[in-house]
Amino acid sequence: FWVVPTVEVKIEVVIPEKERSKEEMSPNGKASPLIYKVNGTARHYHLEEHPIASNPYHNPKDVIEASVCHVKDLENGQMREVDLGCGKALLIKESGEFHAVGHKCPHYGAPLVKGVLSKGRVRCPWHGACFNIGTGDIEDFPGLDSLPRFQVKIEKEKVYIRASKQALQTQRRTKMMAKCISLSNYNLSSTNVLVIGAGAAGLVCAETLRQEGFSDRIVMCTMDRHLPYDRPKLSKSMDSHPEQIALRPKEFFCTYDIEVLTEMQVVAVDVKNKIAVFKDGFKMEYNKLLIATGNMPKTLSCKGKEMENVFNIRTPEDANRVVKLATSKNVVIVGASFLGMEVAAYLAERAHSVSLVELEHVPFKKFFGDRVGRAVMKMFENNRVKFYMQTEVSELREQEGKLKEVVLKSGKVLRADVCVVGVGAVPATGFLKQSGINIDSKGFIVVNKMMQTNIPGVFAAGDAVTFPLALRNNKKVNVPHWQMAHMHGRIAALNMLAHGTEISTVPYLWTAMFGKSIRYAGHGEGFDDVVIQGDLDELKFVAFYTK
Repeated sequence: FWVVPTVEVKIEVVIPEKERSKEEMSPNGKASPLIYKVNGTARHYHLEEHPIASNPYHNPKDVIEASVCHVKDLENGQMREVDLGCGKALLIKESGEFHAVGHKCPHYGAPLVKGVLSKGRVRCPWHGACFNIGTGDIEDFPGLDSLPRFQVKIEKEKVYIRASKQALQTQRRTKMMAKCISLSNYNLSSTNVLVIGAGAAGLVCAETLRQEGFSDRIVMCTMDRHLPYDRPKLSKSMDSHPEQIALRPKEFFCTYDIEVLTEMQVVAVDVKNKIAVFKDGFKMEYNKLLIATGNMPKTLSCKGKEMENVFNIRTPEDANRVVKLATSKNVVIVGASFLGMEVAAYLAERAHSVSLVELEHVPFKKFFGDRVGRAVMKMFENNRVKFYMQTEVSELREQEGKLKEVVLKSGKVLRADVCVVGVGAVPATGFLKQSGINIDSKGFIVVNKMMQTNIPGVFAAGDAVTFPLALRNNKKVNVPHWQMAHMHGRIAALNMLAHGTEISTVPYLWTAMFGKSIRYAGHGEGFDDVVIQGDLDELKFVAFYTK
């Protein structure tokens, strides 16, 4: 990861990661009743009880100790992946001290030995998650779990690691969490903490509260039919099923008494009386509120926009359906956004043809500038994606009720069996207009460095907010990144508990297309020059965005 001056942003293009295999999680403690409220009907799910996991060092048979190197084999600031026989660990030497932690990032399994070690932290080389080398704790995101930490001892100039076999195999550690003291005593229509939205910000908020010892009731509500899942995967790996991209299994929510109300939409918030009103008329009182509703995709305004086979990718079902309909067919994608470009890349080998319509003259012009945008565009053209630039859709034509053609304002008519719309998004905050919560002219919720709104006890996080960005002299910005949503959720939770913690993280995003991964650190809005190092034609470069 890069330390980026206020006016600089770096981009690196490298070969992308292999996807991690989904690992089973065995939650600690007993599963307690979890109440899902769907369409106003309370449903009680009692999952099977799980035995309480023992201390990993309690069972001598689970412990392994191995000599891994000589003390002089590592210099200060070096990392080495070492094999203990039944699993690997990451051995680190910094300031004359040795540390040992898990060697894989818990997010998607990146080898941390290829990451960056700096000031007591190791940062993941793929998506920028950051871990404390002394504790293994996650300190920057994405991802939810921390690294296991292993004991290190020095004897006769040799370095030994003592580790739990289970920890070596799982390569992840869920932080200790509190549980609700007595869930059965609560009134269904009252909660201490209500979280509106079940994306990364909402889930991290709930988990952080439990990690900090909060033992009162937490309720999350979502319009989605699924428990929280990895939304960025919808355009990067479009045939993923909900259970494959779930952020936590159902058992996790039961174990830690985090209630989730699915298919439940909040339509109004009464901040004076601390009540959230749902679409079906159900009302819930709260003490603290987090609004993390994210954004809603913009739709086309042309004739035919409502017909079958025209999609905004919002759910796993949307993504799955597009893949099925697009296979060996003609696809038109409207908008060279991150979503539009990722969908084009994913479908290029599967569809008969992929056409991309965009108002600008190059993709990603706003983010990456003209030169980088052209280099990315060339890569797409080399992979059979056809661009129609500086134009937009005037009409969608149907035949027998299904999409048949996309007509452009330039006059061009494109054959289309499927159309995916990726023309941007707007914050999902319409339900707050009469609430008294401060909303800016674009619909974003305005928060301070502690993710607090202008209303005491009401916090907001994620894609729907503008917040002061430390590295840009506290300029109020909207940063709709997956990593930033995680951090917003954590900061909001800490300040619900009156910790007084301010956000100071560096924004980070990534995208993967055609075997290349673009990583972007900082906030380059308003750049007036781009300094390129490396080879743009080969897509092996770093770009600095300066002002």
